[in-house]
Amino acid sequence: MSFPYEIKDLDPETSREMSTHFSGGREGYVQVGPEKYLIGSIYRNQAAGYYNMELRDDDLWVVTFPRSGTTWMQELAWLIKNDLDYDTASKKMLIERYAFLEVSMLLTKVLMKELIEESHHDPKCINALKMMSEPGYDAAAKMTSPRHFKTHLPLSLLPPKLLDTCKVIYVARNPKDVVLSYYYHNRKYKSIGFESDMKTYWDFFKRGLTFWSPFWSHVNEAWERRNHPNLLFIFYEDMKKDLPGSIRKVSQFLNKKMNDDQVAQLASHLDIKNFKSNPMIDTLPEELKGIEKEGEESFIRQGRSGQWEESFTPDMKKEADEWIKKHENKTDLRFRV
Repeated sequence: MSFPYEIKDLDPETSREMSTHFSGGREGYVQVGPEKYLIGSIYRNQAAGYYNMELRDDDLWVVTFPRSGTTWMQELAWLIKNDLDYDTASKKMLIERYAFLEVSMLLTKVLMKELIEESHHDPKCINALKMMSEPGYDAAAKMTSPRHFKTHLPLSLLPPKLLDTCKVIYVARNPKDVVLSYYYHNRKYKSIGFESDMKTYWDFFKRGLTFWSPFWSHVNEAWERRNHPNLLFIFYEDMKKDLPGSIRKVSQFLNKKMNDDQVAQLASHLDIKNFKSNPMIDTLPEELKGIEKEGEESFIRQGRSGQWEESFTPDMKKEADEWIKKHENKTDLRFRV
């Protein structure tokens, strides 16, 4: 299978630097294409499979840079596409309703061995790891339609006919809030294993040295194609400010009709207080809880916008503003606040 982009190992000096802060990258990193997207080395052998995977016209894709409202949109879009089937949504975990396309790239052989040993070779853990380590394109071929996909891969690394074939929702979030949420997320999961402070993480983030970075390249790829009829580009901040309006926007995009009562019911279901306590939203089955580090924040945190102001130092705020301004000079994309 063909793949149009060059895949290079991360240079040794930067790789050594990352290894002192990220314990999860013990099998190395690669940078992909002209934008140098940072991904685990497992991707080298799977890139062509994702790029050439077979699409179906009733697939629904939620594409985001991590920590941009992915899970929130997954639940919103699944319920709309499935005619507000709250009964199934209350019994079937979100990870069963959506395939996390590239999750296999987060499971290195070293990590899987550790998880199996920590579980005392629990057959349930071994089976779950076996399922999650299967490349997403192989798992997708076995799925029944309509299929639902979540991915953090940028559009350029996904099948080139994706937008001409499938409905795609891209959620974007202010990078200042993204980096704060991503920091806690990368501390929580051993597959990433960040082990330093926020200021250090911010430095890696702005340099494009966190998984699926660089941020601006990722978001701009979708922004430039926002007028494609099969792409809905939506801001997380707009969802926060007007959730009913966002629900109506998604329902129109998916060609589903909803009355005011249905919109209000879904908005209540998605309210952060209800959402955070929803057991079906958990991202991992119980047998894989060993991948989470104890004492870290929950997967669904507070969902607030502007929380970065409480965590950034004055120097970080200045750097972030300059970093954003630099990139805004290259695009008409402007983030909500």
